[in-house]
Amino acid sequence: MQYQNILVSVENGIAVLTMNREKALNALNRQTMEELKAFFETDAHTIEGLKGVIITGAGEKAFVAGADITEFQGFSAEDGKMLAKRGQDTFFSIERFPKPVVAAVNGFALGGGCELAMACHLRIAGEKAKFGQPEVNLGLIPGYGGTQRLIQCIGKTKAFELLMTADMIGAEDALRLGLVNYAVPAGEEVAKAKELIEKIATKAPVAIAKIIESVTAYFKEDVDGFAKEVDYFGECCGTEDFVEGAAAFVEKRKAAFTGR
Repeated sequence: MQYQNILVSVENGIAVLTMNREKALNALNRQTMEELKAFFETDAHTIEGLKGVIITGAGEKAFVAGADITEFQGFSAEDGKMLAKRGQDTFFSIERFPKPVVAAVNGFALGGGCELAMACHLRIAGEKAKFGQPEVNLGLIPGYGGTQRLIQCIGKTKAFELLMTADMIGAEDALRLGLVNYAVPAGEEVAKAKELIEKIATKAPVAIAKIIESVTAYFKEDVDGFAKEVDYFGECCGTEDFVEGAAAFVEKRKAAFTGR
């Protein structure tokens, strides 16, 4: 797909996806959401030797400052449902991506931007990062998974507070609450994300993909996550990577995983 609102660069097997609407604080409009979906459902799977994906924002002010509210005006209830469903489907494609996806949050991550960050597997916050779900200020609620993923990240009690007050929190509070994995100096977000992906890339690729599937299964309605764990454990036992990993452990050497 030809992208208009995102930039993708690949170096050493790591794709950096930059939300590229700096003048609009990288707000999520329909075109941007379609590009994100196309990347994670199709284009990313064609990148040879991909280790993982980093999502960040253009400029120094914003990761993603929210959805593009100008597109919401005149919406009916049915229009709203369709928009939320499309947004959730796009973010599911990120959450279920078989390689690690890391949000490198370099500024405002509000509304849809916070939801985008939470759809990633890991989150790095720069010291200028600000997180929040301010939808109630517009007479709305989060529609791209925010009411569900915020609970998963920080728990029900604090999630209720942030969702109902629309308060923003900084990097250190986000780290304390468990919303992000690391808080780093401004400008070091992408470097830390690359460091994490490189570390994960030394592990068995099939096992990493099954970890993502297993953890995601915990939050799926009518899915027995424990049963999925049993299935995926068994599948891993049948891989060449398990044979190699076990042999390397016994022989006290570094494993050479092939992803098979």
